Amino acid sequence: MSGGLDSSIAAMLLLEQGYELVGATFRTWDYISESCLNKNTGCCSIEAIGDAAAFAESLGFSHHVLDLRNEFRNVVISNFVKSYVGGTTPNPCVICNAYIKWGLMLDFAHNQGCDFIATGHYAGIRQYGDRFVLINAVDNAKDQTYFLWQLTSEQLSKTLFPLHGLSKEKVRKIAFDEGLVSLSKKRESQEICFIPDNNYSGFIQKEFSTEVKDIGNGDVLDASGKIIGKHKGYFNYTIGQRKGLGVAVGRPVYVTAIDSFRNTITIGDKEDLLTQEIMVEDMNLNKFEEIPNEFSADVKIRYNTHRVSARIKKLKNGCVVKFDTPVSAATPGQSAVFYQGDECIGGGVICNSLK
Repeated sequence: MSGGLDSSIAAMLLLEQGYELVGATFRTWDYISESCLNKNTGCCSIEAIGDAAAFAESLGFSHHVLDLRNEFRNVVISNFVKSYVGGTTPNPCVICNAYIKWGLMLDFAHNQGCDFIATGHYAGIRQYGDRFVLINAVDNAKDQTYFLWQLTSEQLSKTLFPLHGLSKEKVRKIAFDEGLVSLSKKRESQEICFIPDNNYSGFIQKEFSTEVKDIGNGDVLDASGKIIGKHKGYFNYTIGQRKGLGVAVGRPVYVTAIDSFRNTITIGDKEDLLTQEIMVEDMNLNKFEEIPNEFSADVKIRYNTHRVSARIKKLKNGCVVKFDTPVSAATPGQSAVFYQGDECIGGGVICNSLK
């Protein structure tokens, strides 16, 4: 329970369906010195924890606060920093879902004698014999399967998504009709929970100064490899970035490549971001007992992009994804998530793009 609208209404719906509930909220990162007390920033917020506990009490079930700050730092934030230092752009929510929300929380649920965990995510589950796969939420605008692709079939078998068949507007209306007016109007957090100001590089430099202290300014290169300026350390940039590049060439330009070994970034035109093939590793495909040598799927390379049809070929340590039409700014470290119809069949981590 995050203390927000979705998880709260999910709890209400489960009670109406006859489930016995145990509420849980975890602490992941404290920002008391950065106004955590007066800004609801998701799982890390002291205010959010209080709201979740109060709501559970109002519905008559117990609520627990799990202090997972060490585990969150060692797994999620460590991966976040290592990725940027390695010149890639991570998806911390994907890691958190797999290893914290559906890892440690499942352990807690088991210890509490619970059969399932339930969340307020907009997603669904379909069963094929002993295998379980994600399916899209009815509300496509809110569908969150992109962030859940690493969940295993076993984890999904122990999961309930009460909001699967509801739109966000319907969820707000349920809260309003139940007299929970303030809850129905509660805003959503759009930032990463441990970076409430959305300043990724500032967070890394402040909290992990030792890891980046030796990464100084480097060269900005054009598409031909010519040095055209200086940057402030490659970890401050990501593929597709246009603003804050510190160079003026008389036209809009974008980061097209990052080389952590040489401490360089390459910039180019928007067309230079296009690619028709990507390499993907660390795959999870719940739909199949064994990954087929070749199959077709629609692929999303970012949460807020459309799916693009592609052909996927299995390799020894991952796969190559060949798109029917070029995609823009395929970014190493981000997730490539595969869909067939309304099913999210799995995904992997982008490790390279091929022109």
